[in-house]
Amino acid sequence: MAIRNIAIIAHVDHGKTTLVDQLLQQSGTLKALEWQDLIMDNNDQERERWITIYAKNTAIIYKWERINIVDTPGHADFGSEVERVLRMVDSVLLVVDAYEWPMPQTKFVLKKSLELWLKPIVVINKIDKPTARVNEVIDMLFDLFILLWATDEQADFPIMYASAKQWYAVADLNDEKKDMTPLFDAILKYVPEAPNFPEKDFRMQIVNLGYDNFLGRLWIGRVYEWTLKPWTQVKIIDHEWKTRTWKVNKVFSTLWLQRIEQEEAQCWDIITIAWIPDIFVGETVWTWDVEPLPSIAIDKPTLQMEFLVNDSPFAGKEWKYMTTRNLSERLEKELETNVWLEVDFSDWKFLVSGRWELHLSVLIESIRREWRELQVGAPQVIFREIDGEKQEPIENLVVSVNDELAWTIIEMLSHRKWIMKNMNSANWLTTIEFEIPTRWLLGFRGEFILETKGEWIMYSSFSHYEEWKWEIKKRDVGSMISSATWTAMNYWIFKLQERWPIFIDPAQPIYEWMIVGEHLKWWDMTVNLTINKQQNNFRNSWNDEAMLLNPIRHLTLEDALGYIWLDELVEITPKSIRIRKKYLTEWARNKAKKEWLI
Repeated sequence: MAIRNIAIIAHVDHGKTTLVDQLLQQSGTLKALEWQDLIMDNNDQERERWITIYAKNTAIIYKWERINIVDTPGHADFGSEVERVLRMVDSVLLVVDAYEWPMPQTKFVLKKSLELWLKPIVVINKIDKPTARVNEVIDMLFDLFILLWATDEQADFPIMYASAKQWYAVADLNDEKKDMTPLFDAILKYVPEAPNFPEKDFRMQIVNLGYDNFLGRLWIGRVYEWTLKPWTQVKIIDHEWKTRTWKVNKVFSTLWLQRIEQEEAQCWDIITIAWIPDIFVGETVWTWDVEPLPSIAIDKPTLQMEFLVNDSPFAGKEWKYMTTRNLSERLEKELETNVWLEVDFSDWKFLVSGRWELHLSVLIESIRREWRELQVGAPQVIFREIDGEKQEPIENLVVSVNDELAWTIIEMLSHRKWIMKNMNSANWLTTIEFEIPTRWLLGFRGEFILETKGEWIMYSSFSHYEEWKWEIKKRDVGSMISSATWTAMNYWIFKLQERWPIFIDPAQPIYEWMIVGEHLKWWDMTVNLTINKQQNNFRNSWNDEAMLLNPIRHLTLEDALGYIWLDELVEITPKSIRIRKKYLTEWARNKAKKEWLI
């Protein structure tokens, strides 16, 4: 059976996973009872956030040929995973929204595929939108291919038009729109058939990791040469060219949505091997004296946070209390599959480093959903020193807002040392591209949402390192801090809400030095929300005024991480997200001040 390997790449929310769903459905893979939206996004957070976090591979059978399909993340925080899995395929489906045009992540994933000499098949998705501008998007794609130094063969890309939501794809806009058959035929036509090298020795490269509760750690890669049988003795070569030997216990391939154990793995197939200890991404597995494959570089983290055991007055009240040992074990388990993560275990405060806020917030949310609790500190950018010069990461920021809000956004970024790279307007929508230091974006998303009232598109991706700019304040406002431990009363929330935003609901339990709101001056303010209105025996229209509360500003996990400063923590429990001062007693605060002065 012939094998064809293809990856689906795109910017976030351009329709990759929905397209894979339709390919699985219309290939006869899924029965009617098995069908559900976003079936490849089987993680709860992926479904809730509407993004693909982990790269996954599946396979379908069409016209007696096996098509291995890799669904890749579209968000920039997980771009490193895209770069790795592209080594397993021979072509890509580049999915582009018919209205949003090529976005920054489109440029990133296309650049990586072109560097690996892959010829893309372009899929213009969402052509059923009334605002679709197909011809304009195609012109932009041609310009992008030229900008990325595509070869003549790569620039001569085939184009398909699709609506994954409406279940069809066509090779021409005038063709009948009925199903995905034209896209299947295009894959067989343009994706090269996998070669077979039975006379050569076995060789594969580990490009991705998985985990099974029974099998433990799993290693995923493509067989480049020969075949592999269970209980075969293999060699493993690491990044430092050191070799070791081990026996492969089990070999699996993926068919449809199932992992199937194989008696023999076919050459050029994407397989999973189990029960080999201490293999890492980028290492080559081989049998005899063959040339190891080029090593895969893993992007270094750009952001770090402190992970601590919860020591607030409410610790352990909402669910399972987690000790330092429990937290350490959980982070060690995460390291088995999360290749971008780095953890410093040298202190009781674990320093966890990752790619960006979303990458770390996904980890925190995963721990929370396991009915555990913890505390985390403010995200901080990781600097590096080159030739004695302090450097910091720089982001490409793309903002799309209504025309009337464009200058508001420019003004918001005016004190953040931004460089405007591009600005264009079409259909009452203005798109602006900035170049801005990463640390100056921390906390900006929350301000952006409030200012635009949710009518926005914002995307950022890592660009390069530059010389460190001057220091800035993360926020220009202070915190409103509770001075007592009890229950928040309606009366004082009503009195304070006219001047300051409130973060807590009436009747919510609070504790001393918990942050309950925002003080619009630069200093912190202490308030006592536990005092109720004094009662008396007289009732009249003046004393019994109606207390109408404004909508409470509830902070999500990402909002809280972006809001806190260095002397504050986010307390995460299965039921609540609270923000607090790092030191809850006067003695601890004075001690910290003395240490800081020293």
